Amino acid sequence: MSQLFYLKECLSTNDEISKFLLYENSDFIGLHTFNQTKGRGQYGNVWTQTAGKNLAYTLAVNTHNILCSDFIFNYYTAIIVRDYLANLADYDVKIKWPNDIILKGKKIVGILIEKKKINQNNYFIIGTGINVLQDKFEAISNAGSLLTQTGQQFDLEDLTLNFHEFLCEKLKNIPSDQEILESFNKNLFRKDIISVFEIEKERQNGIIRRADDKGELWIEMEDGMRSFYHKEVKLLY
Repeated sequence: MSQLFYLKECLSTNDEISKFLLYENSDFIGLHTFNQTKGRGQYGNVWTQTAGKNLAYTLAVNTHNILCSDFIFNYYTAIIVRDYLANLADYDVKIKWPNDIILKGKKIVGILIEKKKINQNNYFIIGTGINVLQDKFEAISNAGSLLTQTGQQFDLEDLTLNFHEFLCEKLKNIPSDQEILESFNKNLFRKDIISVFEIEKERQNGIIRRADDKGELWIEMEDGMRSFYHKEVKLLY
């Protein structure tokens, strides 16, 4: 069963979603707002949005049918979001490890996945912030929106409904771990390209080679191949 709820305004859709998980058969429950006032990003980062311009959306997925690891599920979620936006914008969309979505060099989507036990059921709480109609990003130089990157005006309500249906459908049939890993690496941002990274507050050149099933990113550095977990390395772009 899939349902989609709306709030005119809220602090964080990831925090509010628990109020909508009222039934035992709540497998896919979505919540969205176009005015999220205190969104959260990965690892305590803040995700800021302009009211009425962007989408804050959370999908609660019951874990009882999810057989893959948390890392693979994280990758697959990023793939689904990437695929939806690639179809929508008709542009090459990339995944910046571990799960930011990049369109024409700018971050337009942030994803925060949490695991919570609510009413005796375990859920993946998938929070997604999509910049849709915002046209100015003074404070964040590497951020953009569907509008700034494609020049297209998208209807927020239509986009939300289609996005919700797309996610739910894709999460009903999760491919094999190997297929997910291959697709993730195929769409990895700046893969096989010399890039600049910040490691322990020092800048170094390296080449992203692949992400693995343990959630690590393998980068070919000047002194050889090294693997990193998130927050151990920062890609500068």
